[in-house]
Amino acid sequence: MDKVVYTSMGGARIALRAQGINSHNLANINTPGFRATLTAAQPAEHLPGAARVDVRRAAETFDTRTGPVETTTRELDVAVVGQGWLAVEDARGNEAYTRAGNFRLDPDGTLRTGYGDPVLDEGGGRIIIPAHSSLTISANGDISIVPAGQGVETTARVATLKRANPDPLTMQRGVDGLFRLQGGAVAPADATVRLQSGALEGSNVNAAEVLVKMIELSRTFDMQMRTIKSVEENGRSAQNLLSIG
Repeated sequence: MDKVVYTSMGGARIALRAQGINSHNLANINTPGFRATLTAAQPAEHLPGAARVDVRRAAETFDTRTGPVETTTRELDVAVVGQGWLAVEDARGNEAYTRAGNFRLDPDGTLRTGYGDPVLDEGGGRIIIPAHSSLTISANGDISIVPAGQGVETTARVATLKRANPDPLTMQRGVDGLFRLQGGAVAPADATVRLQSGALEGSNVNAAEVLVKMIELSRTFDMQMRTIKSVEENGRSAQNLLSIG
């Protein structure tokens, strides 16, 4: 069998995987704080002068560009201004990072993201908000409340959101959508990361780019499959010619 079949199969596999990632990006076009996954194929090691080169999937990264910020006026919504992350606790109790600032409060006052992850303060602990009549989140992450049944003169700071700004190259996305530092490290708090209250950052997925990429990958996959079909047809033709002889 012509080895081009294996080369084409590898190309088709890579294109199919990339199409799945591209579709996942498109499905999250309205997800707050979502970062698009980027993928690329690169040639595998081969002998000098080889006529055919296999491809292998390169490590997947994420798009570091910020998404559009939309004003919501909701007191529990915050958007990170520029670069930076909000610290949360993942399902295993470890620190992780997100750009999604669509917070909510549990009945017991625990501050969580819209996906249920507890939000962390600068000390790395969960944030518990007492009963209150109003709440504000400042640009430096301070959460202040007016206690229930009291006047504005009793306004008090109850917690400060942990913001971090590690190098994106040291971060990777987990299957839960949260980001973590490689090796399980914890990023230090960064007071220079600013927030915009009453606003949400949207997904940084560009719909036009994703749709164009979808067409491109579909054509690539079809081309690889046509190559395999051509090799099969050539093989049958050669076999017929040999049988005639």
